[in-house]
Amino acid sequence: MFTRIKSAVAGFMGGMMPGGGYSGAGNPGSELPLKFPYSRPEFLGLSPDEDECSADRIARPILILKESRRLPWATGYAEVINAGKSALNEDQACCDVVVARRRPMSYCPPSTPSKTPTAKRRNSLPNGEGLGLHTDKPGEETEGLVFHYWALFDGHAGSGAAVVASRLLHHHIACQLQVVIEILRNMASPPPTVMGEDPDNNPYLQGNIQGPHRSLTRAISLRGAAGAPGSPCTPPPPLPPRFFTEKKIQHESLVIGAIENAFKEMDAQIEREKQVYNISGGCTALTVVYLLGKLYVGNAGDSRAIIIRNNEIIPMSTEFTPESERQRLQFLGFMQPHLLGNEFTHLEFPRRVQRKEVGKRMLYRDFTMNGWAYKTIEDEDLKFPLIYGEGKKVKVYNLTQYEHGADDVLVMGTDGLWDVLSNQEVAEAVTTFLANCDPDDLHRYTMAAQDLVMRARGVLRDRGWRITNERLGSGDDISVFIIPLMYGNRQP
Repeated sequence: MFTRIKSAVAGFMGGMMPGGGYSGAGNPGSELPLKFPYSRPEFLGLSPDEDECSADRIARPILILKESRRLPWATGYAEVINAGKSALNEDQACCDVVVARRRPMSYCPPSTPSKTPTAKRRNSLPNGEGLGLHTDKPGEETEGLVFHYWALFDGHAGSGAAVVASRLLHHHIACQLQVVIEILRNMASPPPTVMGEDPDNNPYLQGNIQGPHRSLTRAISLRGAAGAPGSPCTPPPPLPPRFFTEKKIQHESLVIGAIENAFKEMDAQIEREKQVYNISGGCTALTVVYLLGKLYVGNAGDSRAIIIRNNEIIPMSTEFTPESERQRLQFLGFMQPHLLGNEFTHLEFPRRVQRKEVGKRMLYRDFTMNGWAYKTIEDEDLKFPLIYGEGKKVKVYNLTQYEHGADDVLVMGTDGLWDVLSNQEVAEAVTTFLANCDPDDLHRYTMAAQDLVMRARGVLRDRGWRITNERLGSGDDISVFIIPLMYGNRQP
């Protein structure tokens, strides 16, 4: 979640933001320029008057997509502002079709985790403009990988971070995917552990081979592999396979790793650019990426996504809350950092790294990742690995395994929806609404999103906003995407 931890106290203490004519995305009174001006999602196509009316926190009008063809797959969208907890709608949304092209990566962040302090790191994506990532002409997809992208961001202690993330996160994802384009296009061969290595000639993928060095002790094997002092005086013949099998990495793990690294790079960019731009608060992020027949759902925060398929509910995100962050940070504080620095590396590799592989690019994952990515091997990566923890979650749904009907959808919503409606209530509402719509009406998903937002917001009465059974309605910002899955089955 982008800089959310550092802004948690500010968000807790900020409560009600002052009203008035402030319309920026950053902190009122700040002398720094805005990174991006505040606005509602571009795909809504709001006029200035409509934009102004959308900020009415008393009437709370529900905004919907005017033209269903503005978004891929006839995706439905609706949103409503909060009931007064902040001057602006702190939710942001983005939906696009993007191309990760085969081209030099001069504008992309480094794939190797940087040790440079964030304040001094080069801003590799200054504005997110001029990158030429959007597909806009026939045949362009042959230059790279096309992916569909939906995302919701919920700002905390201001809308600035959410605005920036909504403009740039998909560019970071495209940059990370560029590294593995050729590998993903060759689904017949497993991803190489070392970039450029032929998997068929990798002895570590061929099982344990009997040989004269089978009697080597584990300690000597590991020391010899790392090229550390203390290796046997008489150099052994070429190193035989390990006593353990190398991990086999799947192609989808590379996509997961790319998305996870994009989250980290976006977080780092916001953090360092707060030094020079007026970017307020932090934000959560919920993203859906459709690539090569699969949906990848990444989440950092308390937004949520579910799939409704044939009246079945399939949770597609794991919520990443301040409580789970507190436990992780307490655990990290309990550990003795000098032990890691002197003896271990916190990075995980498919197998022990050999000294001859220093300078090459090898698969790895950090403790914040479930997927895998490539990094340039350094001397410190030869240390013994220490593996612990999990971080931001990415779930995968293979669209090609099912034939979806017109009422099978993926629902994405910020916490304003889920705070008052359960998964079951959302599924029942969406299923009932769609059942009463013409299956050929492309507006049905936007109307379903509008109905869902209305149910969560409720009706204004003497005792505030109320939903069914006189329960308290949501006073938070609410944003909802409803994505029909049948269009994914029709993609080439």
